[in-house]
Parts: sequence; C-alpha cells; structure tokens
Amino acid sequence: MSSQNSTAAVPDTQLGLTIEEIQLLRHHQQAAAAAGSSSSRAASRASSQGLLMLDASSLSALGRHFDRVMQHIQQQLEYLSEQSEMVTMAVYDRAGNLIDNADAEIARYHDIMRQIDELELDFDRIAHIRDIVRDFRRRAEELDRELDRSSGSSRRHGHGHRHGHSGSRSHR
Repeated sequence: MSSQNSTAAVPDTQLGLTIEEIQLLRHHQQAAAAAGSSSSRAASRASSQGLLMLDASSLSALGRHFDRVMQHIQQQLEYLSEQSEMVTMAVYDRAGNLIDNADAEIARYHDIMRQIDELELDFDRIAHIRDIVRDFRRRAEELDRELDRSSGSSRRHGHGHRHGHSGSRSHR
C-alpha cells in the first residue's frame, strides 16, 4: 500500500502555492497527522518529503483539519471583531464623555466669568457709592464741626449765632 501511496502524491511545489502557503501546507499536514490515522501518518511522511498525498483518505483528513483551523480562525475573528467594537464604543463613549465634560466645563467657565463680571460691576458700583457716602460723611462731620464751633461761639458771644456761622464760612 505504501507503494500506491507514493505514486499517488504530487510535489507541493507544483501546486501553484507561494512559499508561505507551501510552508503552511506542510505544517498543517504534520498537524493533521496528530489525529493518528494511518493515512495521516503517510501524509505526514509525504509532507516531510515535500509531497501532497492525493488519496481520498489523506485529502479528506487534511480537509477536515483545514475546516477546523478555519472555524477556529473564524471564531477568533468574530471574537476580535466584538472586542474591537467594544473598544471602539468605549473610546467613543470616553471621547463623548470628554466632549460632554469639556462642554460642561466651558459652560461652567463662562458662568464663572459672568459672575466675575457681575461682581466687578457690583464692586465698582459699591466703591462709587462708598466714595459718595464717605464724601457725605466728611461733609456731615464738617457741618457738625461748624455747628459745634458756631454754637460754641454764639454761646460765648451771645447773639452771634449768624455772625459765628458766617465767620466759619469765611475761613473756608
């Protein structure tokens, strides 16, 4: 049977495969041999000699092996696609949150600046009112001093209330 198997083989370099594909074929022929069937072991020996066994059993075992490998690759692709989508959504969420947070902070900044402007305006108004109050207080204190002087001088001079008052004005 091994003489039939060797005649039913083709060099893997004549399959129209790239060097990388030939290496993959040889690797997977060896991996398929791990299943333990006699045709798989024969295919493994052929693979080590750079041959592809063309018998139905060897090709069927290799086909089943490639189906499993492709199914595993497909599952990995689906898993990685899901993971990629989750990462993308997380990035969008974070970016969205950053934008939302930035918008909120900008709005907060504008509100703070508005409050500062209002406080500065209030400060200027209060300072102006304070200056007016100080000026009136100063005037009231001057009037009190004048009245004290004029009432003190009118008591000393008797009837001179007007005279004392006009005298205070002249000293101004």
